[in-house]
Amino acid sequence: MTGAFVSWHYFFIKEVDINPFRNIQIMATKYSKATQEKVHEEMHEMKEGKLKSGRSGKKVTDPKQAIAIALSEARKEGKKVPPKKAAPKK
Repeated sequence: MTGAFVSWHYFFIKEVDINPFRNIQIMATKYSKATQEKVHEEMHEMKEGKLKSGRSGKKVTDPKQAIAIALSEARKEGKKVPPKKAAPKK
């Protein structure tokens, strides 16, 4: 990956090669198809300049922020999304 652009496809890997003998183990997907579609839609809105952040209503320009918004909305809708990571303890 180069530059600041992060493709949403990067986050949805389904196959992982963990065996040196090249047996491919299929892992369970972390995100449902509906969640993946939600991220895809939000990225499209961001690229068109239509995606706004929550309270402030400012235009979103960062792809990572667009993904975070999509995952947050998917959680609220009850889609299959892993829980947020806990903040580090001080």
